Amino acid sequence: MTNSKELFSEVVRRINLPEAKAEIESIALLLLEKKWNINRTDILAQKPIQLEWNEIDSYIQRINTHEPIQYILGETDFYGRSFRVNSSVLIPRPETELLVQEIIHHSKPGANPLAMLDIGTGSGCIAISLALELKCTMKAIDVSSVALAVARENATRLKANVHFMESDILSDPLTEKFDVIVSNPPYISQHEKQSIKSNVLKYEPHTALFPAGDDPLLFYRVIAAQAKDTLNPNGSLWFEINEHHGKEICEIMYSAGFGTVELLKDWSGKDRVVWGKII
Repeated sequence: MTNSKELFSEVVRRINLPEAKAEIESIALLLLEKKWNINRTDILAQKPIQLEWNEIDSYIQRINTHEPIQYILGETDFYGRSFRVNSSVLIPRPETELLVQEIIHHSKPGANPLAMLDIGTGSGCIAISLALELKCTMKAIDVSSVALAVARENATRLKANVHFMESDILSDPLTEKFDVIVSNPPYISQHEKQSIKSNVLKYEPHTALFPAGDDPLLFYRVIAAQAKDTLNPNGSLWFEINEHHGKEICEIMYSAGFGTVELLKDWSGKDRVVWGKII
């Protein structure tokens, strides 16, 4: 390769995923930027490079098996920070940044730091972002020990004070008091599997995508019921949700005793966040 533009064009040409050209270009750019520090400006300027194709080919082969680029790189950006990821954890999405942003916007620390709990923490992206942005007292739980290992590594790298614990919310009731409880639980129903992209279905952890059994709202019911008894006065519960179940989750929260419940849309106009306060 003689310059960055030729290299970029060749990478795009060799990626044969069934995606729009813009998505393939985004993957190619991310690969070149993260692995060889070749950015968009370098490409536009046709910056000369010294790079052999065989250094890149193994990455292209993995991309063409539908392996997510975030797993190939071992990292992804979330709320302005770089998080380590692997196939033990879900890849943090921009929609989840909205959840974090809204919690920050509605959280008003008093004399003492807010006590927060993240249920199903995965990579730790929610818990760590909130801990760093709000200087709160953060606890995070997950049923997966391998996911917790990733979360702890991220917390250490980013110098976030988060207490992680292995726990299954379905069988281990909450006993502590919190000001804020947040969860992005498994919420894709079994019948939606056929519409899920293969890069998600083949590589991301199914326990974090699909709730066991036939009830896609299982975690919402359990968490809302427990949150009612463990939230402090004026405490709030926050969920990321499946866009198809917004009204049902609002009803679950009303039934659990939440007096103020709000449904928020993401940047694509889809129902994405439900939150509420105790009466």
